[in-house]
Amino acid sequence: MRRVCLTLPTHRACTGTIAAIGEEATYGAQKFGVEVHLLILDSSPTPVLAEHRKAVAALPASPGVTVHHLDEDEQRAFLREVAVRSAGDSASADRLLELMLPSRVSYGACTNRAFLIAQALGCTSVHRRDSDSRYQYADGEPIFPLHQELTYLGQRADDVQKSATRSKLPPGSGDRRVAVAGGSFVGEMSVDVAEIHDLDPDTYGELVGLSLPEGTPEIWRNHLIDASFRGAGNGTFDGDHAMLAPISPMRVDMCNVALDHEVYRRVPLPPATDTIGTDYFLFHLTHDARLPGLQHNRHIVNFHTEERRTDAGFLAYQVRFAKFLLAKAYLNTVYARTAEAGDTLLDAQGCVRASVVAGYVRDSVALDRTEVAHRLDVVQAAYRRLGGRFTTVADTLADRRSRLLDEARDDMADFALLMDHWEALADTSAAAGLGQVRAVNR
Repeated sequence: MRRVCLTLPTHRACTGTIAAIGEEATYGAQKFGVEVHLLILDSSPTPVLAEHRKAVAALPASPGVTVHHLDEDEQRAFLREVAVRSAGDSASADRLLELMLPSRVSYGACTNRAFLIAQALGCTSVHRRDSDSRYQYADGEPIFPLHQELTYLGQRADDVQKSATRSKLPPGSGDRRVAVAGGSFVGEMSVDVAEIHDLDPDTYGELVGLSLPEGTPEIWRNHLIDASFRGAGNGTFDGDHAMLAPISPMRVDMCNVALDHEVYRRVPLPPATDTIGTDYFLFHLTHDARLPGLQHNRHIVNFHTEERRTDAGFLAYQVRFAKFLLAKAYLNTVYARTAEAGDTLLDAQGCVRASVVAGYVRDSVALDRTEVAHRLDVVQAAYRRLGGRFTTVADTLADRRSRLLDEARDDMADFALLMDHWEALADTSAAAGLGQVRAVNR
């Protein structure tokens, strides 16, 4: 029986999301006859964790659904065993464990943990959701992205091409399997960048423009800036629309994506801490390698937790956004090379050649820091120009200047290191097997 992993990484209160994702797991098992492993990776504070345990215990039993709710201690125990077996010595294992379970927020690391645990569970795909999202409804029924993900993911593109609404497959890619499926979100744009846009659209354009590749034509630049952070707008679900094509990272959101194991068992996500956006690496990679993807319209409803609206939450996100703009100096050099390489990134079996990608990442570490420092100057000046509580962000960036520049470079070096060990970690996780991951409903 096909086995899949539906995962929810979280570090904040989300009992409503736990109940909703439990319904999605049940839907997948009943509708598609698959075995769904619902994996909740919980880094929440103790009182919140306790509420989550109650919410998980309240999930109704459902045939074909196995629930795993792992706190950080349980995640660490699994990862340490895998790292020690894979690396062979404690020092290397400790370093790998630090990259997989850092003490600070890492959007890539939490998903990497799901990838490795999914390997142990014997799953063929990982389907990721977020704690601050909800499902759309039509005719009183929730619209689960899992429906489209399970329909297409892992299937030979030519075999499912006719069932898609549209197809833009590159020539010669029909024999390849659908590597990624994704939708976006509907509703309000990110609450933090929305405030920048409302205060000063020109400054917003300057900041978001730093995320784009150098040399982007002006007409495209303006379009991409306008489309960033907006998801799929404010539309409502009006029936399934599915396009089979390499997926643009601009068209999906990490709350609504799924990846085939042939992708994530070869290449991880960057483990950068306190940096948004770096967890989109695999979407850039699969797009540039011209792997078939499925873009659907079962969009998640965007929802911001109250923490995002506090002064502390505001500052934390703005620093993460600033770090993303610094990281893009390095990432864009990698993406330029993956775009140029195209489907030569793939081996004879149509799988990503991880060693080639790791080489691109390692080379990026040598980027002249002058460009990165200039980016930080631009970002800091933009925040100071916005005034109000954005002045605190500018002051914070100024105080942390040297550390921020070091971290932007070191994060790429860490990513290269993790890539060197990743396939061994994934294979070791798979060998560890299902018994190494505790289930709460068995």
